[in-house]
Amino acid sequence: MIFQSKEWILSGSSGLDDLQTRTVSTPSLGSFDVLVKMKALSLNHRDVVLALGLYPLPWIKDIVVGSDGAGEVIAIGDQVAHFKKGDRVATTFYQDHASGPLTIEAAQSVLGSLKNGAFRQYAVIPEGGLVKVPESLKWREAASLTCAAVTAWNALFGDRKTVAGDTILVQGTGGVSLFALEFAKAVGATVIAITSSDEKAQLLKSIGAKAVINYTTNPDWGQKVKELSENGEGVDNVLDIAGGKSLLQSLKSVKLGGVITLIGIHDGFNPAEWPSILEVLGHMCSVRAIACGSRAQFEELVKVIDINAIKPVLDQQIFGFDDMKAAYEYLLSKKHIGKVIIDVE
Repeated sequence: MIFQSKEWILSGSSGLDDLQTRTVSTPSLGSFDVLVKMKALSLNHRDVVLALGLYPLPWIKDIVVGSDGAGEVIAIGDQVAHFKKGDRVATTFYQDHASGPLTIEAAQSVLGSLKNGAFRQYAVIPEGGLVKVPESLKWREAASLTCAAVTAWNALFGDRKTVAGDTILVQGTGGVSLFALEFAKAVGATVIAITSSDEKAQLLKSIGAKAVINYTTNPDWGQKVKELSENGEGVDNVLDIAGGKSLLQSLKSVKLGGVITLIGIHDGFNPAEWPSILEVLGHMCSVRAIACGSRAQFEELVKVIDINAIKPVLDQQIFGFDDMKAAYEYLLSKKHIGKVIIDVE
């Protein structure tokens, strides 16, 4: 079963003009391969960073971009055991990270930079690189899970398990922060959030944040977070998506023995702005860097989403498949709230 498939590739790293399309024939299925008709895709900050030449890790020229997508299984290889025609599936960020700590081998299986990614009409993917998604999620919602939801889950439950009574700090209204807010609330944790506007603050409160601080009017927000935490001791886990000088404020907000989970580098491209190890020692906390998570974690969170009727927060602006560059520009503008979605059909 061969299809003509349009796909987005990255021909260079000098800007969004390096995003190009091509049309190819889908390859023949291997014994353990699954042919997926992609229905919806979602963007991550990483996708934009790659196109702008700021990505700090290796990538392959002319790679099919994107890690996040959901679609319908339309054919399977003769040895595929976990999927059948008609199944609803989503891609995994790392194709070879089944469970446990991230290994070098698993890290080299990342979609959209070292493996052909999700931003195509039809994709042939090994069965180990897919996860079933529930009927309770629409295609757009399912497409939002691959990176942001798994990263949030790993941040909260991958090492020290978040439990009822914990206090968590999330930053902004991007996908990771909003998923973390919903997951933390599902287990009875308290969530404090920071954001840049009153409009975004209202959204965070409506989802369940106990308190929201505007970091544009409260530049010393770390101290304010600590004051709002239980007994003024600080939070148990900070999900830091920015890095750089933001990490200094995260250190002010975390409690003794707490954890700062370092997820992104939205504002952390200048090494001189990063705090020293001595400053971490002075706050007697742990700093844990993560990059998404495993397939097992993805399967865990899908069950929790289904049982708790959690709905991913999607930006109201939806893009068509041919409008990929506009979607990248929109994400770069930081006007979005929640996940930016691209419809394939």
